Amino acid sequence: MSNFDEHPELDGYEPHGERPLRSKTFVWVMRVVVVLGLIGLVVPGIVSAAGTANSTANRTCAVYTEYLAPQAVSYDIRFELFGQGEPGWKCYSIAFNGNETLLRSLGLIPGPAIIPRSPADNT
Repeated sequence: MSNFDEHPELDGYEPHGERPLRSKTFVWVMRVVVVLGLIGLVVPGIVSAAGTANSTANRTCAVYTEYLAPQAVSYDIRFELFGQGEPGWKCYSIAFNGNETLLRSLGLIPGPAIIPRSPADNT
């Protein structure tokens, strides 16, 4: 009993020998095409997400600076991995003398500013 008796779908199959099914050049070109395709799919999403996060952090920091530090002359946003607190976007107010004060950590994905409408009720 041979190996081909167990698999009727292989009747008439004759192996092509030691020659590979595809050439090394074809395999190399296909790998390059696949890597470029993956880069083409992933990079635009990362760039779009970073741009959206940057503009959201900018608008949120402007609101926080106006509310929390009205005496500040400007503000600055930065993405810090190893800054104060957790990694993410940080909002700094810049005073007239150039001193920077951390106003708020906005997190990895900044959201809109949350400003209280009325004083807190501490009863």
